[in-house]
Amino acid sequence: MPDIALPPLEDLEFSVSELPAAVARPKAAPAAAAPEKPAKPLAVDADLDFTMEEFDRDFTESSVMAIDVDHDLDPLQADLEQAVVLFANGQDAAARSLLEVLIRAYPGSEGKRFWQLLFDLLQVVGDRAAFDKFGVEFAEACETSPPAWRLEQPVVTTTQEGAKLFTLQGVLTDECIAPLTELANLIAAKQAAMVDCGKLIGCDDEVAGRLAALLASARKNGVAITLLQPEAFQRRLNDRLVVGEAVHAPSWLLLLELLQRHGTQEAFEERAVDYAVTFELSPPSWDVRPAAAAAKAAAPQTLRDDAHYLAGDLKSCRFEDLIPIIEEQETPILDFSGVRRMDFFSAGQLVNRLAPFKAAGREVIVRSPNHLVAELMAVVGLNKQARIIVPKS
Repeated sequence: MPDIALPPLEDLEFSVSELPAAVARPKAAPAAAAPEKPAKPLAVDADLDFTMEEFDRDFTESSVMAIDVDHDLDPLQADLEQAVVLFANGQDAAARSLLEVLIRAYPGSEGKRFWQLLFDLLQVVGDRAAFDKFGVEFAEACETSPPAWRLEQPVVTTTQEGAKLFTLQGVLTDECIAPLTELANLIAAKQAAMVDCGKLIGCDDEVAGRLAALLASARKNGVAITLLQPEAFQRRLNDRLVVGEAVHAPSWLLLLELLQRHGTQEAFEERAVDYAVTFELSPPSWDVRPAAAAAKAAAPQTLRDDAHYLAGDLKSCRFEDLIPIIEEQETPILDFSGVRRMDFFSAGQLVNRLAPFKAAGREVIVRSPNHLVAELMAVVGLNKQARIIVPKS
């Protein structure tokens, strides 16, 4: 473990908690039941250009930015790291048991960080009953309102015209492909749908193969599946696949399907030849029939936000796909609001990816990680390579 020493930190997500005595702060309001509400997206005036001044209006730095890994480790930090690493390794029961002990071992505001970790763990595992029970205990122990249970943003919605809209975002793995399951059901029922790829960074080969098969099946059976804003994802996918390197075969098939729908025949046939040379297999053929499109499909109205979204459980990730994304943006923003968990290996790899940009004087912003992920970021020193921010209350 790295050596760390610091006083208890304020709330990582909302600025309503008690601070250590060294920091002056108004007295917290009496405990009250927190209303149930979904997390709000970044509010940006659609009529104004997105600026850092507006950005700073809605977000503030996470308190993990204050952690200095060069200091000696204190007992509280050692206990916190143990719980965070247990959770990162998927040992939810052990992490939960430890946190339930620690919230009582560190009473009052001193234990606020452990409470935050426990609430986020209960949110991740979906234990609403325990969340509410500990909320009452938290209000009595810390003399402030407990956090609200967060409703997950839907990945499948219905447009005003009644069509299904699927939103794919972040880096999809086989552990976060719920939208594809419902999409498969719609295609089987021959129902039209739209798939928004505007915030999709990448996907692993298993997801790529499944998505390619679904889109090909829809096209061959005349089911109207319309892809919205696929250009950036398609470009990153194309750049990733190298002729002669016989890996990522499912991703090759997804690229060919995307070219079939959103490319030219010339571009399709060029990459089809590359596929044949690489795998010594016959590639799919160009389909002269155009893919059916949902009637009057239009890109959904979104906020002007150039952030790149990650979602689900990040396990054994190397984050190669993030490098061109960061290079393209003057101030890149990586949104972690949809990330449930990140393992220790992935956190270390993210440090390695961001360190050269920090050394070159570039600022990368990591936005809205939960407490468990944010504390892990501090453990591996990511708070020294990127600016970690959270929503203002």
